[in-house]
Amino acid sequence: MIVSDDGHGIDLEALRKSIVKKKLAAVEVAAKLNEAELLEFLFLPSFTMKEAVTEISGRGVGLDAVRHMVKEVRGTVRIFSTPGQGTRFQLQLPLTLSIARTLLVDIGGEPYAFPLAYITRTLKLPKTKIELLEGRQHFNFDGEQIGLVTARQILGLGETRPVPGELPVIVVENRHDYYGVVVDRFLGERELVVHPLDPRLGKIQDISAGALMEDGAPALIVDVEDLIHSIGQLISSGPLHKVSGQEAPRTAKKGKRILIVDDSLTVRELERKILDSRGYEVEVAVNGMDGWNAVRTGHFDLIISDVDMPRMDGIELVTLMKKDASLKSMPVMIVSYKDREEDRQRGLEAGADYYLTKGSFHDETLVNAVRDLIGEADA
Repeated sequence: MIVSDDGHGIDLEALRKSIVKKKLAAVEVAAKLNEAELLEFLFLPSFTMKEAVTEISGRGVGLDAVRHMVKEVRGTVRIFSTPGQGTRFQLQLPLTLSIARTLLVDIGGEPYAFPLAYITRTLKLPKTKIELLEGRQHFNFDGEQIGLVTARQILGLGETRPVPGELPVIVVENRHDYYGVVVDRFLGERELVVHPLDPRLGKIQDISAGALMEDGAPALIVDVEDLIHSIGQLISSGPLHKVSGQEAPRTAKKGKRILIVDDSLTVRELERKILDSRGYEVEVAVNGMDGWNAVRTGHFDLIISDVDMPRMDGIELVTLMKKDASLKSMPVMIVSYKDREEDRQRGLEAGADYYLTKGSFHDETLVNAVRDLIGEADA
């Protein structure tokens, strides 16, 4: 959708003066800003070029509200101005919320998708441009120092992997809080079909939905607003990981092996990523029969199974395992939507060692239950 005004375009020099007058940039910085960068200031809250404020104009809230509402539905808004001709506002909105335009990135060997509406810019940052201020890493972005954090630390994916050369950085913004997020690799722009998380799972920190890529591989869509909130908590609670320039030697992974059996793509991917980040080796099965075949042909230290699944449900799977002499001593955890006492009792009577409801599902709840049953990943 394109909306045009009938004026004569935006006076860029007047805009530069307004930016300096409001102390949003120094004179020398404002002079170096290009047209696109100048026009971005019009979206700032309370920013106005008018000398006087009336009841209906000059308050600097209109465009800020427009951008916020457009971002809420994963859209974008841009300004194009031609002196002497007019100004054009271009609003690009998705036809359906089931499709998301994203930037796909690699973080810890896994694909994650960042909605384009929340990305201010992507860049390859030379390590020489990183500065250390009050013990935290920053870099200069359009004349301002913004914090630099690593996606691995925010998402709890273990130690930051040293990256040789320039750093792939996504500059994210929400309500004018800017951060540079270091990822492992850019994979390119994608339009993804969104698979909403089941509401019975509750809010999964930093994740808004799941998706399938062209090859059928799953990816998680990042909740950028939640991510920025997590960054703020991380900064206030402890030290941030530093990015170094030397490639660390890779060591073979020797964690305990866990099989996740669940017919829900988003559930099994969330569980897999949580446990994989804690050092456990994780395999997945898409239903009870697939899980039964996997436990008979592979060695696992723990089975985590859903209850309601096609072909064979979780209770049947546990019953078969406990009747098999070679499998009956293997610990089994049931993760179910059902929180009724009779369902819990049915699972435990079948031989399950732990019953966890998805309604109370959180990262540490799952990890602590796994540790109770089989200990730490490398113990």
